[in-house]
Amino acid sequence: MIDLSHAENRIRCVTNFEDLISMPLLGEINANCWTRELVGNFSEIIKQVELNGNIAEIDQEELRELKLSEQGQLAREILLNDFKALEAHGASPILNLIKCYERDDAYPFFPTDVYSFHVDRSPIATDTFLCTYHGAASEILPNSQANQKILVPEIRDELKKLYGGPDAGFESFLSDYFFDLHYESKPKAHIVNLGVGHLWRLAVDHPDSQVLPCIHRAPKEKTGENRLLMIC
Repeated sequence: MIDLSHAENRIRCVTNFEDLISMPLLGEINANCWTRELVGNFSEIIKQVELNGNIAEIDQEELRELKLSEQGQLAREILLNDFKALEAHGASPILNLIKCYERDDAYPFFPTDVYSFHVDRSPIATDTFLCTYHGAASEILPNSQANQKILVPEIRDELKKLYGGPDAGFESFLSDYFFDLHYESKPKAHIVNLGVGHLWRLAVDHPDSQVLPCIHRAPKEKTGENRLLMIC
């Protein structure tokens, strides 16, 4: 189950893929969630995929070639069906096996990796879709419970030191290096865990968007447990 008691009505739950993509992100709603209880053994798929680094992409052909038990086959069918549905919608889904993401330590006072709460940006109208099938799930931070980090005085002062140029170019600097996409949680903020198996559609910052972009982050991975995530 997903605890939406503190989600401030910004999340709409639906029961099928058609509603996920057709019901508009509008007004207070900046995330749709197709709530699902998935069957099958996804850990069986994970155990058969070779992971030499921190992340491995699993394509559909590789999935089809895996020798799986009946429960593993059920899990594979769900993954292939999600690929098919998202591609038919015009998206380009990627299935990743994740040990961990690369950490950003270039600016210790302002990490810009995916473990930081952030929004996605696009020059064209689009949404972000994601589903965690195994392992730790992504998280959402309600917009009203977040501070844009570039507006925090102490952080802004450090960014100005890093920039070191004329005031006229400072805002462009923040955008060019994606600092303006990142947020921090307010005290006592209620973070929403996206759960395992649910397929999410999150609002993106783009010129035609009529809602606030959805603030989200990757979770800290569980020790010894890789994540299986589809995202596009």
